[in-house]
Order: sequence, then structure tokens, then C-alpha cells
Amino acid sequence: MPCTVLMLLLRFRMNKLRVASLQYFIRPVKSFDDFSLQVRAFVETARDYKVQLLVFPEYFTTQLLTLANIERPIADQIKDLARQEERIVETISAMAKKSQMIIVGGTMPGFDENDKSKLLNKCYVFSPNGEYDIQTKLHMTRFEKEEWFVSAGTHLRVFESNFGKFAVAICYDVEFPELARAAARLGAHFLVVPSCTDDRNGYLRVRYCAQARAIENQMYVIHSPTVGSLPMVPAVAMNYGQAAIYTPADYSFSRDGLLAEGHVNQESMIVGDLDLDLIETSRISGTVLPLRDSQTTAEILQTVEHVKLR
Repeated sequence: MPCTVLMLLLRFRMNKLRVASLQYFIRPVKSFDDFSLQVRAFVETARDYKVQLLVFPEYFTTQLLTLANIERPIADQIKDLARQEERIVETISAMAKKSQMIIVGGTMPGFDENDKSKLLNKCYVFSPNGEYDIQTKLHMTRFEKEEWFVSAGTHLRVFESNFGKFAVAICYDVEFPELARAAARLGAHFLVVPSCTDDRNGYLRVRYCAQARAIENQMYVIHSPTVGSLPMVPAVAMNYGQAAIYTPADYSFSRDGLLAEGHVNQESMIVGDLDLDLIETSRISGTVLPLRDSQTTAEILQTVEHVKLR
């Protein structure tokens, strides 16, 4: 095979990324091993489907609260869950290494490395060699701030893989468009959105904003929610979710800007192939160019005129 043809084929393969997003059913567990088995089952299933990047949802680790005394104040329970951070990280790291996948490990409460009295909502992103880095949640919902006493993180990160760049916007964070816009301007091809929402209203806030971020920034958005219930645990007693992969709204992409979606509130995994070359092309020659054209917005907003109607 001529060298130029081989290089083109390799480039084609490198710029196609198979991803999977979980509708993860949170249920009571009887041991840490029960939790680990549920996680491993999804990782192994994803590997069987030749998935290269797998996404878990926000707070899927709250299953582990059912191993302790659930009658205590919820803030104390969350602190106990944070003390299991190292064990959870080691477990998923080993799975990422064995499966040779990137795993966006949902989120878990964990202590701030610089202030052990402070809790953060952490998303560990595992590379195929088992190494990892962290994206913290940057905007806290009311129950996190007022009942769980979880603090906001301070930095947005853009992760660079062999396939392309991506960022993580944890649930409520996707409702702040500046984050995704900043990541897109730094070259992110897709956004990962792990979420945990208790009702349809909360789910739709995340979904509609995720779709908006896909259109505004000409990027894919991978949304992974929790489903199921933990009736004994406040704030995650009920869960409403539907996993999806959103695309820009243009001719080269899926109809309705929807590459894949699950069935509402059922335990499942959706799989889709992302064409990262299409993202680059759409940002240069799409029907509209919102990412490029947004460069003028800051200048426009320097002067806002107030008009009084008579």
C-alpha cells in the first residue's frame, strides 16, 4: 500500500472516536464489591463494543451511602463517602488500564487537597494507562451548597487525548455557556456532561443547555445521567435522565442534532461514533459559524445602549 494512502487511512481512524454514555441505575448495594461489579460490567460491555471513551454520570457513587447508617445527617454521610475516594479511584483506574479506554468517571465527593475541611464534587478523567486528572464542579446547586456543604472548584480544564481535545461540564455547569465557549476556543472538539437530576425539570435544564452548547460552539456534547432511585438518600431519592449525544445543527451532522439517545429512565448504554474532522470542517465552512463569529460579541457588549419607550 502506498505510504500516502496508509497515512490517510490512519488519519481517518484517528479522527473517528467511538464513545459510550451511560444511563446508570443507582440502587442500594450490600458491599463495595457490589458497586465495583456494576461499574465493571459497564466497562466490559463498552470494551466489547470497541468503545474508546466511556462516560459515567454525576454522583453515581452515592450508591455507596447505603452501606452505612443512612439515618445520620446527609452532610455527615457525604463526608464518609468522600473518605472512600481513594478506593473508588484505584478501582476505576485499574479498569481503565485493563480496558485501554478513556473513562470519564462520573463524579464523587472528595476532599480538597489544599484544604481537607473542604469538600468538592470531583470528576476523575482516566487515561488508557490508568493515570488520571480531575475536573471539579465549578457552580454548585442549592442542595449541594446548602445541605451537603460541597464547595465550588476554581479551574476549567481542557483534556487532550490522541483523538482530540475535550472538556467536562458537570451538570449545572453546562448552564453557564462561558465555560463551553472557552473550551471550544481552546480547541475542544466535544464536551462531556455527567449529570444527576431528580425530576424532569432538572433533566430538561441540562438537556436543553447541552444542546445549545453543541450548536453555539459547533461541538459534540455527550450527556450521561443517573436513573433509578435511592429513596433513603435525600437529593438522589429519585432520578430522571436520558443519555444522549448531541451534535451541531448542520447538514453534515445527524438529523435534529441528535446522534444517539437512550430510553427515559431505563438502565442502558448508548454508543456513537464522533467524526472529529467534521467539527474542524464545520468551524471553517459550516452554514453558520457561531464559534468564529462570537469573537465580536465582547466588543459589541462594551457599549450597551438603553432605550426608553414613550
